[in-house]
Amino acid sequence: MAIHPIAPPQRRTLDQQVVLITGASTGIGAALAVMLATRYPGIQLVIAARSRDQLEQVAQHCRDAGAEVLVVPTDMTNLEQVDQLASQALQRFGRVDAVVNNAGYGQMGPIELVPAAAVRRQFETNLFGGIHLLQALIPVMREQGGGRIVNVSSLGGRLAFPLGGLYSASKFALEGLSDALRMELSPFNIRVSVVEPGPVKTEFFEVASQRVQQDVEIPPQSPYQAALQQLDQIEQQVNALAWSAERVAEVIVQALAAPSPKPRYIAATAGPLMVALMTKLLPTWMVDLFWKRFYGVHRIEAAWRQQRRQSGLVPSESDSVVQAPPAPKG
Repeated sequence: MAIHPIAPPQRRTLDQQVVLITGASTGIGAALAVMLATRYPGIQLVIAARSRDQLEQVAQHCRDAGAEVLVVPTDMTNLEQVDQLASQALQRFGRVDAVVNNAGYGQMGPIELVPAAAVRRQFETNLFGGIHLLQALIPVMREQGGGRIVNVSSLGGRLAFPLGGLYSASKFALEGLSDALRMELSPFNIRVSVVEPGPVKTEFFEVASQRVQQDVEIPPQSPYQAALQQLDQIEQQVNALAWSAERVAEVIVQALAAPSPKPRYIAATAGPLMVALMTKLLPTWMVDLFWKRFYGVHRIEAAWRQQRRQSGLVPSESDSVVQAPPAPKG
């Protein structure tokens, strides 16, 4: 007797779904909420972030477009609040069809100088809070016959760069988590995708700069000062390639709406080419050289050499010239 696989239940269209979005008060998350509400009247949204006032402003735009919206102020570093987010969503709507893990920020600064508390906060926001939310909602998705998870990573989750090592580490971890989840949850008709934005016209660099000032104590004589002074210039350099939050939100909507979503969506100008070049085609030394120049690591090296020369630990360039040996006597 032939055995036929059990077909998954018919998937609801987006205008019939409950979609939970973290980091929804500004930037990509807010743009996504408004876009979903505008395109899919009747959709039910759960939006979360730390600021209630900002969430309420986003919620009003969504309600005006015809969406039903639940606002849940949530600090993703507080696991009790994350539990409340999941439970309030289920109490209100009875199900969650899709989760967009978008909450996150970039902790910049040399790894040597970032204090342990800031390291912990980076991973709690970008990774641990999202894991905890999924652990609460995956059983619900399984029981209801399926679901969709979209984890918002970054090109920094595929390509590490200096002075952003902790941010990249958190996003590399999110990428690995997503790959494992995609395989683990496929039997339950729960699809997992990663969206990888490049530069985006949001408050990312402003927040990153504030975090450096608040969390990272860099002595005036530190050789890292030379490169950190270049961070403000980097934002100007990437602005020409930066996408709007709405353009990135468009890619997330594709991941939510596709019948068979891709494992990864790159949301950046020439992003696929850059990832291929940096991870497959160019030798590591050349990739390192590019990022070191782009982020000013060569300035760190120059400052370090200058300090050592001034302290007498290394000879000056003129003193380091190899002299010819004296002619033998006799």
